[in-house]
Amino acid sequence: MFSKEESKKIRQEFWTSFGKEYPKKWLLYNTKIKDVTLKFTFTTKKAQVSIDVEPVDELIRAYYYEKLTSLKNILKSEYLNDIIFDEFYELDNGKIISRVFVEIGDVSIHNRNTWESTMLFLSKNMTQLEDFFIEYKDFIDN
Repeated sequence: MFSKEESKKIRQEFWTSFGKEYPKKWLLYNTKIKDVTLKFTFTTKKAQVSIDVEPVDELIRAYYYEKLTSLKNILKSEYLNDIIFDEFYELDNGKIISRVFVEIGDVSIHNRNTWESTMLFLSKNMTQLEDFFIEYKDFIDN
């Protein structure tokens, strides 16, 4: 077990290392769609790359999620064949969002031995997710 402070330091070290290893300007929060973001997640149990839809208004969340699901076949066949769609994904804080994601398990941000494979997973999959998002952004937003 790590203290909160030790865990925070390890997380900062991972993300700094990731930024140096893959020095790319990721799209992430700069999607130009208010309630839609691309995210990296790396915990003590898993790593994910996702498109998150988390507006306050349920109708807006449902609208964007429906747009994404209408592109499911394209996303699976041309970008990420193992993508998962979850309309009611529960975050660790209990908040419900819609999330479209790829994930690997058996990795931990606290285990440096899993960092290299996780960095590769995050970079490769976010590149694919960004390519998809950029190609279909206008459709998703209109």
